[in-house]
Amino acid sequence: MHTTSPQGMTQGMVYGVILNDRRTLDRLGPALSQPPYSAPPKAPVLYIKPYNTHAGNGAAVRLPRGAERVEVAATLGLVIGRDATALDEATAMDAVAGLRPILDVSLPNPSVYRPPVRERCFDGSCPMGGTLPYVAGVEALTLRTLVNGTVVAERSLSDLVRPPARLLAEVTGFMTLRAGDTLHLGIALDGPQAGADDRVRLEIDGFAPLDIVIEDAAAEGETP
Repeated sequence: MHTTSPQGMTQGMVYGVILNDRRTLDRLGPALSQPPYSAPPKAPVLYIKPYNTHAGNGAAVRLPRGAERVEVAATLGLVIGRDATALDEATAMDAVAGLRPILDVSLPNPSVYRPPVRERCFDGSCPMGGTLPYVAGVEALTLRTLVNGTVVAERSLSDLVRPPARLLAEVTGFMTLRAGDTLHLGIALDGPQAGADDRVRLEIDGFAPLDIVIEDAAAEGETP
């Protein structure tokens, strides 16, 4: 089973996914067939949210120096319960120990061509809620993002290009996911933004809300 810290944060890698929602693919459209991309992706497009990004419910997410806004993307994480390699789609979900809400925070970036390390890997940029046992029907869930109490984005997981079992099967076809790792289901690009002192909440029916606050880079005496 996965392990957790006293703050409830998974002690494993967190892998993010892009271009796994139909809205983003439709928006990018012909651009994905032009340079520098050349063609739409044929396999899951992954990136890493390393340990320095991991945060829990109630976290204050510091704006990186020089940034005034961040993008806040709602998603759901699959917490892996056992080492998983070359899973079969029909039984892939047997490897999942639980589900957890995630707010994937990043600097706005129009390009998906090169790994956006600076934009996605700053400290505290992966707040995660508590883990609940896996239940079927994830695709029926709706994710609502609120900024200062106002709904700014709503997304149904029925928009997934690769539903959870297929995503797991394809990812473990080329890499092993370890017990305790989290693979999220993907984010919609060009999502809502928030700035200093904004309070962001992710609501998913059946889960406790995930709340964070965006903090100015100059907080705690730091000079931007």
